[in-house]
Amino acid sequence: MATATAVKKFDYEARDAAGKVRKDTMEAPTSQAVAARLRERGFTVLSVEEAGGKGLQAEINIPGLGDKIGLKDIAIMSRQLATMIGAGLSLIRAMTILTEQTENKALQKVLSDVRTDVETGKAFSVALSRHPQVFPPLMINMVKAGEIGGFLDQVLVSIAENFEKEVALRGKIKSAMTYPVVVFFIAILATAAMLIFIVPVFAGVFEGLGGELPAPTQFLVMLSGLVKVGAIPFVIALVLFTMWWKRNKNRHEIRDKVEPVYLKLPVFGSLIQKIAVARFTRNFGAMVRSGVPILQALDIVGQASGNIVIERATKDVQDSVRRGESLAGPLANHKVFPPMVTQMIAVGEDTGALDEMLDKVADFYDQEVESTTEQLTSLIEPLMIAFLGAMIGGMVIALYLPLFKVFDLIQ
Repeated sequence: MATATAVKKFDYEARDAAGKVRKDTMEAPTSQAVAARLRERGFTVLSVEEAGGKGLQAEINIPGLGDKIGLKDIAIMSRQLATMIGAGLSLIRAMTILTEQTENKALQKVLSDVRTDVETGKAFSVALSRHPQVFPPLMINMVKAGEIGGFLDQVLVSIAENFEKEVALRGKIKSAMTYPVVVFFIAILATAAMLIFIVPVFAGVFEGLGGELPAPTQFLVMLSGLVKVGAIPFVIALVLFTMWWKRNKNRHEIRDKVEPVYLKLPVFGSLIQKIAVARFTRNFGAMVRSGVPILQALDIVGQASGNIVIERATKDVQDSVRRGESLAGPLANHKVFPPMVTQMIAVGEDTGALDEMLDKVADFYDQEVESTTEQLTSLIEPLMIAFLGAMIGGMVIALYLPLFKVFDLIQ
């Protein structure tokens, strides 16, 4: 005898023909059956979930540990959306598909909200602007320009390419710096462990033997005492400073003092400058190509550059444009922009191919960043190994120096 299919309760959310959202419960064997019945009634299905599924099986979201929406997620979303719209799908249909196939739960919820706003008649750019923490101003303004000009699919492709290059750039930098950072932290932990646990044992042995310890050993014992006393307060202070920095690092007065110093760092200053210039030219080129007004584009790319020195330069350029003057002139007064950048922008203005010149500059500095990070990695790795060896080796030698005089100490 065939076993009857179990009937379950499902909570659903759907939109009727009048555009009104309805929420109710329906009994059916599967969620697909619920969706099919709703479509037969002429409803647009928004969500179907098993009733009571939020008990022991509910997802646990711990603040700070849930799904985060990164630039890579936005780049993938833009690429997929551009492909579907370019293939002739409506924006609402494309958003529905994106919402269903996105694995990131946080992005899925945001996309669902955006789709709902579009269904109610809001412009796509307006729907995106309701989520400023997810979608950068760069993307919102480019989408708005694409909607006005009727080339949204091309704009989305440009957004995807722009974000993909930014993600690739960040990945190269992160990959290059991972090894030196890991070695540095291992050195710190090894040193702290020796000072806290090993040096005091040797210090007790030396004290029992009597006699005067060599100067390096005395310094090591003194340093061990300082670390034992100050380790916990230092960790607490470091945690408090990290929390304060996260909250205040974007304040104008903090950025005004700190970010210019970044560009003057002996080894990393040049790298930071190239990253900022690459980001500025890439974003500016994408916005110009998408038809965003120059003044508006300058305001956005200045903030998106990540350095207040470039932000100041863009404000000077805005003033120049308002007076009917050139873009390149004010940039030449700021050392953060190399002569090649200003000259290529000037040529782009004269030839009417500003976006192409900006893209070429961005590609050049992307390659420069990659080359610089490779050089830094090849330079830093042996330096870090030598640093680690000298520090640990120096401590071991300082600990064993008294043993050379052990017989004198015993007598």
